[in-house]
This record gives sequence, structure tokens and C-alpha cells, in this order.
Amino acid sequence: MTKIIGIGEMAISNNCSDTIKTFALGSCLGITAYSPIRKVGGIIHIALPQPARMEDAIERHCYYASTGLPYFISQFSSQYGCLKKELVIRIFGGAESLRQNDTFNVGQHNLEITKAILKEMNLGIQYAETGARVSRTIELEVASGDINIWHQNMII
Repeated sequence: MTKIIGIGEMAISNNCSDTIKTFALGSCLGITAYSPIRKVGGIIHIALPQPARMEDAIERHCYYASTGLPYFISQFSSQYGCLKKELVIRIFGGAESLRQNDTFNVGQHNLEITKAILKEMNLGIQYAETGARVSRTIELEVASGDINIWHQNMII
């Protein structure tokens, strides 16, 4: 079964017949975690580095890297018994802005805070496909941990 997740959502599965997919990672980040030992995999689709107000994160904690990523990783241990050290972490997205002189540069900020959070959690990134001016759709195969990637150039 294919589980589709949208912006600010996550899914984790230990069903080997499942795939988890998210679409159109531009400045957003798709972070995958996979335990090859327990055959548990998941994706979180993060939109922004952190909330402007903490109240925003209460209802939409997966929307933000600062609140969603720690929650996502904690679910692997609390729900599936995975140890952090067994997780294979991969990140996708964080595209460059199409606008010149974009002061917000959300893609780059998403990458910076995500890398800092993972480092703080003692989690290394095994693979990253980020930046550029490309939108990525990713799909995680729970049985193997394999990632399928589709690219589309972003056009103004």
C-alpha cells in the first residue's frame, strides 16, 4: 500500500508491502529514516525551520524542523523499538529560491536547522540530495529502505 504524506505530515511503517511517498519537495525538506534491522521506515515533510510562535507548533508540529524532526525520530523508538544508532537518515529538498536576492532563503534555512538538529541528536546523514532549482518527489520502500526519486525543474 502506498501512503501519501503532504506538507507538515509524517508516516512511519513496519509493513514490508508499504511504500511512503511525498511530492514536490522544493524549499521543503523530506527526511527519511530507516532501520534495516527492524525494517521500519518513515518520511517527514517539513516546510519551515521553526514556528514564529510556539502555539503554531502545537497543532502542526511536523510542519517545522525544530519540532517535527525530534518528534519523528522519537516515534521510531517509542512505537517500533528502534535505536537511534540503527537509523539510516537521508534528506531531500531544500531547493534554492527562484527569486534573486531572496532574503528568506527558506530552503537553505531548512537545511541548516535540520543538520543542526540531527547533529544535536547524534544522528549522521547517510545521503543528501539537496539544493539546486529542482523539485523532488520521493518514495521510500519499507521492505528494503530504497528511495525512488523523481525530479522536475522549477520554472518561474
